[in-house]
Amino acid sequence: MTHRSVRVAVIDSGVNPAHPHVGPAAGGTSIATDGSTNTDYVDRLGHGTAVAAAIHERAPSAELFAVKVFDRQLSASIEVLVAGIEWAAAHHVDLINLSLGTANQTHAAALQSAVVRAAEAGALLVAAGTDDGVAYLPGSLNGVVQVELDWACPRLAVEVASRSGGGDVVCRASGFTRPVPGVPPERNLKGTSFAVANVTGVLARELVGGSRPTVASAIAALQRAHAGVGSARSPKRDA
Repeated sequence: MTHRSVRVAVIDSGVNPAHPHVGPAAGGTSIATDGSTNTDYVDRLGHGTAVAAAIHERAPSAELFAVKVFDRQLSASIEVLVAGIEWAAAHHVDLINLSLGTANQTHAAALQSAVVRAAEAGALLVAAGTDDGVAYLPGSLNGVVQVELDWACPRLAVEVASRSGGGDVVCRASGFTRPVPGVPPERNLKGTSFAVANVTGVLARELVGGSRPTVASAIAALQRAHAGVGSARSPKRDA
C-alpha cells in the first residue's frame, strides 16, 4: 500500500520558498488582521523560514504548507491564529507546527475548540507547553503535543518524559535550529520555537501521511524515532 507524504502546516511568519534550506512550499496562505486571506505567504521576518528549515532537515519528504499569521512583527490576534489552525485542518494536513504561544489563559476555550476541530479533521498540533514554568497556549491544552526546551538534549534527538505524579507527557528537544555555514550556533536563531520545530520534524519523518495522528501515536513514534544520534531516549519520569 502506498502512503502519501506527511503534510505539515507551519503557522508563523510565512516561508521563503527560495531559501536553500526549505525549497518550494506545497501551498499556503496569508491571513490578515481582518480575517481575509491571500496567497502572499512569503516570509519577511525570517522566523517562519528558519522553523520550516528545521522541520525540512529532519523530514525532507514532508510537504510543507505556509500559514502566515505574522507580517511585520511576531504577534497576531487569537482570531487570526484560530483561522490559521482552521485553514490548515481544512487543507488536510497531518501536523500543525506552532512555534508560538500565549500565556493569556482567557484564550483557552477558543484555542481548545480549535484543537478539537483540527483533531476531527485529522490534524495534530505541536506547540510549546511550558517555558520557565509558565504554561502557554495552545501547547498546554489537551490534545496537543507539548514541547519543552532542553539545551542538554542533542540537537537531533528528542526526549520523552512524564511529569512526576503521572501527569502530562512532554517532549523535550534542543533549541538550536539548522546550522548556517559561517554562523556560530549561539548567534543563529534559537530557542523554544526551534525545540517545537525539531519535534515536528521527527514526527513528520516517523508518521504516515493521512494516519490521523493523536498525541498517543505521536509519543509512540517519538519513542521509536532515530533522530540522527540514535533512538530517542527512553521515557523517564521527572524527579
